[in-house]
Amino acid sequence: MTLQRFRPSTCAAYLVGVPTSIDVHPAAAEAARLLDVDSDRWQHVVGVGERAESLAHTLPGGVRELLVSAAWLHDIGYAPALHDTGLHSLDGARYLRSIGASQRLCRLVAHHTASIVEAEFRGLHEVLEAEFPIEHSDVADALTYVDMTTGPKGQPLTVRERLAEILERYPRDHVVHQSIRRASPSIIATVTRVERRLQSSQPR
Repeated sequence: MTLQRFRPSTCAAYLVGVPTSIDVHPAAAEAARLLDVDSDRWQHVVGVGERAESLAHTLPGGVRELLVSAAWLHDIGYAPALHDTGLHSLDGARYLRSIGASQRLCRLVAHHTASIVEAEFRGLHEVLEAEFPIEHSDVADALTYVDMTTGPKGQPLTVRERLAEILERYPRDHVVHQSIRRASPSIIATVTRVERRLQSSQPR
């Protein structure tokens, strides 16, 4: 994974709630630079990033950093400066590719939380799959898990609570509402898979 090729950020550590003397994860700093840190979106990203950091130890050492980076960066495609296709996962992944992030990191961001379903509604699924082949792995599952168990203000939620709040937040005719409704069984299955893995890893 490559993060050192990110442009130097002027984002200070206080943007993620820690003293400025403490080194901030470069993905967190980049997300803070791109997103509005006074927004609910940012609060969600902070919650997802912190949840990923607490979960990373359950994964093999080689992919822990990958999960944390993907978690902090998963929603950067919502940044106005990156808006292009309207599919935030694709826009975010394209930006990461443009600044030299690893292919695997780009793919995880591109496909987080069943984004292929929204891509189908937007007529972008062939583009998404061609540019960023989907990954099926414990890391991809974990990214969906931390996203779909963290609410819009960073609060912990069950997957069903999270799905319900998204469906309530977006009108029925909105592409996000429609795609989340269709993707719900897959998302629930993914979260359940991670929860079972976490339970099996607990000491008995």
